[in-house]
Amino acid sequence: MKEIGEKMKIHIIRHGSTLANEKKLYCGQTDLSLSRKGIDEINRYKKMGIYPKAPDLFFVSNLIRTKETLSLIYGSVEGVPISQLAEFDFGRFEMKSYKELKEQPEYQAWAYDEAGLTPCPYGECKQQFTQRVLEGFEALTKRITGANEIFVVSHGGVIVSIMEYLFSDTYHFYEWLPKTGRGYTLIKSIKQGYKYKKI
Repeated sequence: MKEIGEKMKIHIIRHGSTLANEKKLYCGQTDLSLSRKGIDEINRYKKMGIYPKAPDLFFVSNLIRTKETLSLIYGSVEGVPISQLAEFDFGRFEMKSYKELKEQPEYQAWAYDEAGLTPCPYGECKQQFTQRVLEGFEALTKRITGANEIFVVSHGGVIVSIMEYLFSDTYHFYEWLPKTGRGYTLIKSIKQGYKYKKI
């Protein structure tokens, strides 16, 4: 049986667009479905052939927008849910815009805390989120022994956290953020560790 580390591809993409994405709202744990635009963009990307043809295993978060995205691309395949790969919990900031929040002291304290220790009211802080995501990514890698190619549908913040951890000296947070429906292919080998290419 092939062990992870000899050569492994992990494709990780951001779910298709939702109305919250289109209205530029903070949407983490709110369980929104894909919008019409989101469905159309995933179907368009599928026709373009940007997604791998036949991965061995499929993973999603516990939120419906990731499951719907996977279904559009691969039909009735079953994605294994990993709850730690859900989006940031914005607490009281959920489904609100920057314009609505920018003057609030609680928002400013969270948004401008470079240490990442200030939580959103009733939500997570950045350090908690990163730790959760990396635990989820580790759990995923432990479950894929023997597979050559993995496909994961997750969220923008989750993907950024993983890429910042694996390639800490490459890009700033927002430079890692993929468009909806896009992401990265992580290629792991024993000799070279992780490399990546954009999807």
